[in-house]
Amino acid sequence: MLLYKIGITLIPEIGDIVGKKLVSYCGSVEAVFREKKNALIKIPGVGVHLANCIVNQAILKRAEKEIKFIEKFNITSLFYLDKNYPQRLKHCADNPMMLYYKGNADLNSSRIISIVGTRNATEYGKELCNSFIKDVSEMDILIVSGLAYGIDACAHKAALENNLKTVGVLAHGLDRIYPHLNKPLAGKMLNNGGLLTEFISETNPDRENFPKRNRIVAGISDAVIIVESALKGGALITADIANSYNRDVFAFPGRIGDKYSEGTNNFIKTNRAALIQSAKDLKYIMRWDEKDNKSNIPKQQKLFIELTPEEKIVVEILKNEGETGFDKLYLESKLNMSKVASSLLNLEFEGVVKVLPGKVYKLL
Repeated sequence: MLLYKIGITLIPEIGDIVGKKLVSYCGSVEAVFREKKNALIKIPGVGVHLANCIVNQAILKRAEKEIKFIEKFNITSLFYLDKNYPQRLKHCADNPMMLYYKGNADLNSSRIISIVGTRNATEYGKELCNSFIKDVSEMDILIVSGLAYGIDACAHKAALENNLKTVGVLAHGLDRIYPHLNKPLAGKMLNNGGLLTEFISETNPDRENFPKRNRIVAGISDAVIIVESALKGGALITADIANSYNRDVFAFPGRIGDKYSEGTNNFIKTNRAALIQSAKDLKYIMRWDEKDNKSNIPKQQKLFIELTPEEKIVVEILKNEGETGFDKLYLESKLNMSKVASSLLNLEFEGVVKVLPGKVYKLL
């Protein structure tokens, strides 16, 4: 089974979306490799060239080699249909079909935040990152970042210093660490967190792998926090992806004219990130401050509420699915996004629905 799960990700020119479509049409990942060429060609998005790549089973030899690597180093493989696959990431349309993980952190922790920022972190950015993580340490939050220089490394180190688990998402295989200077840090993270990637061993940290890495950083968390960033950079790419996933995005403001605050300030100015100044702001906006936030007191549901047709659809999905993210509600309801949003808002006012961190909803 694992052979085919890995194998489908190694087929040339098949991305995550087409790969999942193949599994859906064929019925299982094994069936994809057993399907005849003529039948594969009829699947939308699969032409003659792609069908030839699938039929050529030589790719499975590389998958066998990867299984040996996984077994040797006690790596956990996570297929997108597996129960232990990160649930937040599962709801993202372009989520990786396969993930490889080594560590002891729960990738489905109740509270996960991703902290991103410039590789050229200033003293202001480092102090901000350290004090923020120290203040959230009482909340048992999993800290995720990209194990790069600058703010990423600062976030991982601060998490470890404050006894918080932290996971680094890599743009290469688990047989190496890039940048190499962060190898000692990565070793410490394996004991209190972990390392996560979608790439097989022997994969180099090529330029095109970093945007792919960023979508995992964005999708696996409840919120993305930009500490410090110039007008262009990977941190802002991650934040844009997070917005597309309907994740909460926050940014710390910086001084006017500072090169490595221009990006964060611009994101706040253009309403792509909410301004945040402290851990207290995060707890309040995410409704994680259970002691002081009165909004956590359950509302009494009104009797005999007249629901609109759209609200009835949303309520029915929540009855069947339980706690459900906005993206899934949007896809399953087949309503437009504004209808879903307005229905959820009305249901929340009526005490029918409660919103949870990460734009997840449940019936009261």
